[in-house]
Amino acid sequence: MQTRPALALRAISLGVLLGGLTGLAQAQTLSELVQQARGYDATWQAQQADSRAAGSRADQALSGLLPSVGLQGGVNRTHTELNLPQVSTSVSSTVQNLQLSAQQPLYRPANKIAYEQGKRGVDVAQAQLDAAAQSLIVRVSQAYFDVLATQDSVQVALSQKQAISTQLEMAKRNFEVGTATITDSREAQSRYDLVTAQEIAAQNDLQVKRVVLDQLVGRVGIQPTPLAAPLTLPRITPDNMQSWVDTALASQPQLRQAQLALDVAKLETQKAEAGHKPTVDLQAGYGINRYPNGYMTPSLPAGTRTNSAQIGVVMNVPLFAGFAVQNRVKETLALEDKARAQLDDARRNVEQSTRTAFLGVQSGQAQVKALEAALASSQSALEANKMGYDVGVRVNIDVLNAQSQVYQTQRDLANARYQVLLGQLKLKQAAGVLADDDLRSIDSLTLAPAAVERPVAAETAAKPAASKTVDLRKKR
Repeated sequence: MQTRPALALRAISLGVLLGGLTGLAQAQTLSELVQQARGYDATWQAQQADSRAAGSRADQALSGLLPSVGLQGGVNRTHTELNLPQVSTSVSSTVQNLQLSAQQPLYRPANKIAYEQGKRGVDVAQAQLDAAAQSLIVRVSQAYFDVLATQDSVQVALSQKQAISTQLEMAKRNFEVGTATITDSREAQSRYDLVTAQEIAAQNDLQVKRVVLDQLVGRVGIQPTPLAAPLTLPRITPDNMQSWVDTALASQPQLRQAQLALDVAKLETQKAEAGHKPTVDLQAGYGINRYPNGYMTPSLPAGTRTNSAQIGVVMNVPLFAGFAVQNRVKETLALEDKARAQLDDARRNVEQSTRTAFLGVQSGQAQVKALEAALASSQSALEANKMGYDVGVRVNIDVLNAQSQVYQTQRDLANARYQVLLGQLKLKQAAGVLADDDLRSIDSLTLAPAAVERPVAAETAAKPAASKTVDLRKKR
């Protein structure tokens, strides 16, 4: 038969697990919240637009290698007056012209290099898009676990308040019968007032965390699905720091951007050096000139029309440009050194962030094990203090301290578990391999719908139904 303290602690653990649930219809997994955020988050939408713009810039650079065709037409009216010693006359003429011209670059090295730079720009935009996608996952996950953690804090405060209230009533009753002093009652009252203040702060913090999650997802009243219990945290695979560093050096979007920036800088140097090289173009044209009133010089009859066609190859050789090309080359070489230094800095930052994230996950897993052991010890200590209080070898403050330690350990253990799961996502983000499959692995650790429905049904029967989810887009 279980003792009263054991039953109370089991009920408190269940309350921490299910605290804050407002209904099965509102409970959403992390994958669902991330998917909704992709359709609402402004940062993600802006990055997608920038990626499309990069593709258009690459197509613009391609135009430097393709032919260009133009059509030009016009009408000119000319009035000429001749004043000679014995002759004075005036002539008016009209010219109608239509010119079709085409040009095909044959040898333009700068244009070809610009097109290569445009393709690198598309790769840079894709790397930035990958980084933004992983950043969105981490931001939503952070808000998701923040809400769960603050819900646990609120439920712990409520459970602790109820336990202290029971202890306060017991202390008052013992004082009335003369088996305890007034000190026990005042100590219990002091703890009760303190936990009431903590409850108010936790409730306010929960509202703030929910607002952050709602703004990320774009809906009001979002309720994240809590983790199941008992919970076994997944281990990081591979369990080797250097393997994660090697993966990061090969896949990290930030490092890809820095490498592509160096490639673009090298191409810019080549384009600057091409300023010394000649250019060759194939040009063709066809023109029509019509003179409805004739042409004066030489004298042509009325209604004259001339057609002309031309085709040829034009070569342009730069000889001297005031040292502009040489100075431009010096500038691009300096920018190339800058890009190379930024690549080295990005590589070091990626290595450091990956190692830090790996050590953080390892430390978090060890902390979870330590807190699990501490929780078991704290529960045993609470039961011993309660028994000691019943037989008179412990005072009320000992029981209150033991209760406070149990509740704090429960809250710290829940927070440590959330931080481990979030730390694993951040480790994969540091390595550049964070994907939707990682979200689904966290979804598998949450409560199944049937497990959530039963306690929620009993809760919703005792209070009004929760309001429907409101779309924030309608309020913008």
